[in-house]
Amino acid sequence: MKAVHFGAGNIGRGFVGLLLNQSGYDVTFVDVVDNLIDQLKATDSYVVHEVGDHPRTHVVRGHRAAHSIKEPEVVIAAIAEADVITTAVGVTILPRIAGLIAQGLAARPAGAPKAAVIACENAINGTDVLHAAVAENYPGDDLDAKAVFPNCAIDRIVPNQASDAGLAVTVENYFEWAVESKPFNGNLPPIEGVHWVDDLEPYIERKLFTVNTGHATAAYHGFAAGISKLSDALADPAIHAKVAAVLAETSALVVAKHGIDPEVQAAYVAKILVRFANPDLPDTTERVGRSPLRKLSRNDRFISPASQLAERGMGRAALVETVGAALLFNAQGDPEAAGMQEMLLAMSADEFVSTVTGLEPAHPLYGDIVSVVQAWQG
Repeated sequence: MKAVHFGAGNIGRGFVGLLLNQSGYDVTFVDVVDNLIDQLKATDSYVVHEVGDHPRTHVVRGHRAAHSIKEPEVVIAAIAEADVITTAVGVTILPRIAGLIAQGLAARPAGAPKAAVIACENAINGTDVLHAAVAENYPGDDLDAKAVFPNCAIDRIVPNQASDAGLAVTVENYFEWAVESKPFNGNLPPIEGVHWVDDLEPYIERKLFTVNTGHATAAYHGFAAGISKLSDALADPAIHAKVAAVLAETSALVVAKHGIDPEVQAAYVAKILVRFANPDLPDTTERVGRSPLRKLSRNDRFISPASQLAERGMGRAALVETVGAALLFNAQGDPEAAGMQEMLLAMSADEFVSTVTGLEPAHPLYGDIVSVVQAWQG
């Protein structure tokens, strides 16, 4: 079995590529970073260190690597033979790799089994974005005969790595990879660790509104308090209480919207808080909080749950307070953080809220967010 994975960074090597390798796939990593591709080509193995309650080390052997810009013909040939094609590049990058994927799928022999194309991105329905971009670039009318495009939800904390780590990756030992099963019509590809589900939306929103929302909440309140290490932020009783309050609000939403058992959700939240506080993960508030404009957008981890709670007439005060904390995020080296500060100075509160969050004045959350922006500007 063969797989092609776009994005040979920490998540690609330490999560998706690892599971594909453990499932028996010959994995070809595709990236645009020269040094990374050179390192992958120069060695036949790398290690993944799992840290947490049950630490262990995995060795990934037999991988290949190709540069998507310098070696497009190699990438196209690999896709033409692949059983599974995955990505971990960021949802905004998906349209840039869609052309190569389209050419590779078009080159697949007639009658070959359909390839599974799965975008493992930190976004809702990321594979739909990739599917649409591939369809725009596909040179024919038989794309549906060449591939299936299931959406998925991924969850694994992969922090910044030590500067001398090389290809080695340190990850937490918890993970979840939920993938839609319906597009396969019963012909599921054998991938170790995948949780096949009929309805993905509850898993996507539960993960986004618990893991991503909680993680960023700890980062923004921690950064505002002058705390660098994320586990130290969670150890602060005041910050821990703020994170718990936010997760109580988002839990109320997923329970009401998706019918998740409250006790099951409470156990999920408890596990998440333990994961965030793992001192073996060298994560920082600066890294987790980066790209605040994206995190404050309409369909992301704060505005989406807060807006849905507002529409249902449910409490969202802790989420709104955290939006206020996010406005204070001015970490050096983050262009979005700098851009946000410039926008806050140049725009009125109404202009900022409309531009960044996408909320309309008539929305019941709009006034709440305008108020926290005005507080920053005041």
